[in-house]
Amino acid sequence: MKEIGGYIEFETFRSKMLYDDGIKLNCGRNAFAYLIETENIKKVCFPKMMCDSDDKVLGDYGVEVRYYSIDRELKMEDIVLEDDEWLYVVNYYGQLTDEYIKSLKKKYGRIILDNAQAYFQRPVAGIDTVYTCRKFFGVPDGAVLYTDTRLDRELPVDESFSRINFLVGRFERTASEFYCEYAANNDLFFNEPIKRMSRLTENLLRSIDYDFIENRRTENFTHYNEELASVNKLRLIVPRGAFMYPFYTENGNEARAILKDMKIYIPTLWPNVFDKCTENDAEYDLAENILPLPCDQRYSYDEIKYVIEVIKNV
Repeated sequence: MKEIGGYIEFETFRSKMLYDDGIKLNCGRNAFAYLIETENIKKVCFPKMMCDSDDKVLGDYGVEVRYYSIDRELKMEDIVLEDDEWLYVVNYYGQLTDEYIKSLKKKYGRIILDNAQAYFQRPVAGIDTVYTCRKFFGVPDGAVLYTDTRLDRELPVDESFSRINFLVGRFERTASEFYCEYAANNDLFFNEPIKRMSRLTENLLRSIDYDFIENRRTENFTHYNEELASVNKLRLIVPRGAFMYPFYTENGNEARAILKDMKIYIPTLWPNVFDKCTENDAEYDLAENILPLPCDQRYSYDEIKYVIEVIKNV
């Protein structure tokens, strides 16, 4: 019997969650770990331009990895997959169309699609697909996995209540006051085992206006593209519910510093690439010189217009 009476807890939300029929887990890297276990993956082809958290998963499971390159269209080079090898495909900035993804499936067979930067691109039937919630919504953790396989062991359920302070803090104050807590939350997942998504995170995901967010992100990306496409060396499609707008400039580090002084914070998404690649590699150039401009649901046309004007004068 559950407790009856007493003070009222955090509100329960009852709206429909996007991807409610997927496997809900604690984080994206553990969605990949889930697949390593269920598919008994021993070898994988991985893009060079990835964060080091996935390297930790590969090492923990003793998976043999071979790296491949991507080009300026953010698509992979042509490779030959070995008989027992899997292909890990990243949908950078949502630039891979369903038709292209299906062509990879037809060509290579055993593929895993990472949609961490393409939350609103629906899964393609028959393709194992990973979604990460934190990159798109104000939640402390969470991932969704689509696969036909299932782990044959019980998973513990995560708890998030002690890791939500940086989110509610930023809601009422500034990001800089809580950045250390945010960074600590990111680091925590390096050693977290596979768990089910926490009740708190799933509850928050049932409070979201997905239509509004998808439309706002699409509109903001479109504004950027209309104003910057002529000077952006990346040729882009406009994805639904975009992650960020990737603007390529030949002075990426210098531009980041100038923008930071104006309180426009532009991350370097794959800093580990600078250790893994040489300056002659395309990935080094892309990681250094792509400015991921914010286009999320917090911003309206006025803020996007301001960033565009600043970018044009950098």
